[in-house]
Amino acid sequence: MGIRNYLSRGSQTKDELVSERLCAKFGELHMVTLADMPMRRRVDVCGEIRRMSVKPRAGIPAVEVEISDGTGEITVIFSGRERIPGIGHNRGLTVSGVAHWEGKRRVMLNPIYRLLPSPGQ
Repeated sequence: MGIRNYLSRGSQTKDELVSERLCAKFGELHMVTLADMPMRRRVDVCGEIRRMSVKPRAGIPAVEVEISDGTGEITVIFSGRERIPGIGHNRGLTVSGVAHWEGKRRVMLNPIYRLLPSPGQ
């Protein structure tokens, strides 16, 4: 890395650096980006887990997982579960399902998911 690249990276915000890292990480998988993801159609997307929480929906426990691929974010909701083994912060995840808008956020309910190998595995 030259001095010019180093100095230009120094002017980037933390969010820009994280976005760049995630785009590089998931670009190799050649999947639809979250920014280009069609709504109300089955789609396969991937990203890194940014946030997790357990929130009841209609009185039923649900795990909410927010993933990001550097281009956008989506909240994935697993209804009827209080935890999902293997899912944790900064873990890579692919999900397959139908997304829709819920307020201002994109949501995918009970998708098929696959954990991506952790770095070094």
